Amino acid sequence: MDTPVRLAKVRVVPEDLSQVQRSDAIDNRERILRAARTLFAAEGLDVPMREVARRADVGPATLYRHFPTKEILATEALHDQMRACTAIVDEGLADPDPARGFRHVIERTFESNAHSRGFSEAFMSTFPRARDFAADREYTLKALAELANRAKDRGYLRKDFVLDDLILMLTAHRGIRADSPAARVAASRRFAAYVIQAFRASAETAPLPPPARIVPESIP
Repeated sequence: MDTPVRLAKVRVVPEDLSQVQRSDAIDNRERILRAARTLFAAEGLDVPMREVARRADVGPATLYRHFPTKEILATEALHDQMRACTAIVDEGLADPDPARGFRHVIERTFESNAHSRGFSEAFMSTFPRARDFAADREYTLKALAELANRAKDRGYLRKDFVLDDLILMLTAHRGIRADSPAARVAASRRFAAYVIQAFRASAETAPLPPPARIVPESIP
């Protein structure tokens, strides 16, 4: 009588399965964040969550499992840009010449915002549950106010300048539209030059950066 052949049982180790699941979850999260950064930069925060999920090649359930709200997603996706913005202001404060530091902050901040409509919108918004983002924004605004006061004391900024004037210009900057990212950056640089001249106490002007084509070709 033949001896029965015993088939070896394949046992799935729970730890191995859990590790695979964690790896998949991390991969999905990173894809979502990459997609969100790309879409927020190009189109702003009005991008539907379902479009983020589609671009990340994940289902809506997976998206909401990682990021239950757009506020949470935007806060995480734009975290690095917020820190970069803070670093720009710190560089301006560290400059022994407050006038040069102030110009540096405006030029770099405007250019950074030109690369991401979403960050500009997020910075101007109130995210009540994004405590870290709000704290960084508050720090940045206080540092800007300190830098502006230094520039005023040196006679560089007009005496009636207030921080709200810069916020007003940042709001106006969000309205720049262009056919390409390069044109948008070029327009942003020219706009920043106008802003710097408007804030100066002196009536002296400096040459502007080259203009950018931001209107339809049919308009002269």
